Amino acid sequence: MATTNDLKNGLVLNLDNQLWQVLEFQHVKPGKGPAFVRTKLKNVISGKIIDKTFNAGTKVETANVDRRDMQYLYHDGTDYVFMDAKDYDQVNISADLVGDAANYMLENQDLQISFHEGTPLSVELPPSVELTITHTEPGLQGDRSTGGSKPATLETGYEIQVPLFLEEGVKVKVDTRSGDYLGRVK
Repeated sequence: MATTNDLKNGLVLNLDNQLWQVLEFQHVKPGKGPAFVRTKLKNVISGKIIDKTFNAGTKVETANVDRRDMQYLYHDGTDYVFMDAKDYDQVNISADLVGDAANYMLENQDLQISFHEGTPLSVELPPSVELTITHTEPGLQGDRSTGGSKPATLETGYEIQVPLFLEEGVKVKVDTRSGDYLGRVK
């Protein structure tokens, strides 16, 4: 148990037998009336985001969430197989739970997986990854007033927009949160 004064970003709460992660919180002390805490919570399972207000000092139940360093091994039909870096245990995680992270995962890549009572909750990638362009059309300079972009397929099969000067075989840095091209890797 914790109080609303102990809330911080990333903390997972157990409210109404559901797990909610704190995305934002703000302590508010109005001139008149008691203080309260305004929060933005994300359901860990469904991804739904809600706004919830607590009275200051209210007790809330925190969930014990375990973040483990894992290594992505391979895709096995409908599941993705990961290995714990410490004890070499293998865990199968469904494609639904992996979600968009699959677009940026390469075999033998290190990442973090959150568990609650042995059940995997989410796959957390680093903020950016380095991937190689496997296919892109040649960029043609035309009558544009600004720099253009073109689609490029990465080694994971995911397609992003890149500047016209990039060619196949070039290693690029990609933002895992938005899928944006960040730059070339030297």
